[in-house]
Amino acid sequence: MNLTLDLLWPYLGVGAAAVGLHLWRHRRREESDAAAQETSRREGLNEPPSLHPVVDPHRCIGSGGCVHACPEQALGIVKGKAVLINAAACIGHGACHAACPVEAISLVFGTERRGVDIPTVSPDFESNVPGLFIAGELGGMGLIRKAAEQGRQAIDALRRRARGGAEFDVVIVGAGPAGISAGLAAIEHKLQYRLIEQEDSLGGTVYHYPRNKIAMTAPVRLALIGKVRMGEVQKEKLLEFWQGVVEKTRLAIHFHERMEGIERDGAGFVVTTNAGRWRTRSVLLAIGRRGTPRKLDVPGEEQAKVVYRLVDAEQYAGQHLLVVGGGDSALEAAVALAPQARRVTLAYRGEAFSRVKEKNRQALAEAQRAGRVDVHLSTQVQSIGTDDVVLAAPAGPKTLRNDAVIVCAGGVLPTELLRSVGIEFATKRGTV
Repeated sequence: MNLTLDLLWPYLGVGAAAVGLHLWRHRRREESDAAAQETSRREGLNEPPSLHPVVDPHRCIGSGGCVHACPEQALGIVKGKAVLINAAACIGHGACHAACPVEAISLVFGTERRGVDIPTVSPDFESNVPGLFIAGELGGMGLIRKAAEQGRQAIDALRRRARGGAEFDVVIVGAGPAGISAGLAAIEHKLQYRLIEQEDSLGGTVYHYPRNKIAMTAPVRLALIGKVRMGEVQKEKLLEFWQGVVEKTRLAIHFHERMEGIERDGAGFVVTTNAGRWRTRSVLLAIGRRGTPRKLDVPGEEQAKVVYRLVDAEQYAGQHLLVVGGGDSALEAAVALAPQARRVTLAYRGEAFSRVKEKNRQALAEAQRAGRVDVHLSTQVQSIGTDDVVLAAPAGPKTLRNDAVIVCAGGVLPTELLRSVGIEFATKRGTV
């Protein structure tokens, strides 16, 4: 007996050491996740921007599967349960939901503090206004594969409506996953369609992801293409795939065409855009929740030198630039432009940057110390001239030399426009 115990002791010691190491690492990880969660709260980054997970603490077993599945490191384990520790980083691709072994995660819009208005739609994705369909992120679905499926199913539903009496069977608004899928389905069913996109590129919300961002998706069936098997993929590869689909199928997309109004026209609609007025039997809204870029509404903003997102920092080499905004996109733009431009000024109407990632805050501070970026808080643009801008600052108006203005002030959803047509909305506050 003693001989047996003597033989077992080394193995028991190794086992105990392994268990102790595991518990120590687990405790350290939880402490790190709790600290990250507190940092997010302190810096105002604990409000998710879009679709995000909500964990049922009564079902969660703290396996960590969701944590490992999230490429954004938005989730962590605190007190034995999964929680959002960096909500602002979540892009709602749903990998955590699929990875949970006990189905403790739901994907929702809005929080108790910040409600999100979601239009009411039927199982066929038709709104309460007959003939007006909504698919994708605007309708409460941010997952790429499901948005694409909704676009296809919406076309399947609306094609059964009576045709004739209008120029188009359907006007599709938005060239993201739902809009592209809907356009392919319209071609397959030989519908007369017009697909419009207010920007100069396809991809919708995905196009605005940071470079090399992981865009989670899954097998999806596209009209004309068939079943596409795709797993974890970077933004650029996904956009490249969609561009190939558009070229292969000759899907017609009218870029730089912005929806400005929808009116009832008998049994159909008239969709007004900056390119014309289109009579259609049905309308499919496949727009994201970024909306139309929020404008400054100041004199001179109509000039070509004013843009609403940074595409290529190198095109501004040697110029005097003004970046407007106080979020991550504004700080990232200012930092990216700093090595290229002669002078970069960042103007924000708030007293401090309260909802930005710490890495962006640090990068901006370094650019300031290096003298490459000037930051003006509590400051608003008063007017934009041909070669200057006037800022309204606490110490009085200030005129700066200027070659270009990059406005990073978020977007405005056409909620009021849709309500004027009669679409009903429900406010989601983080519940299923």
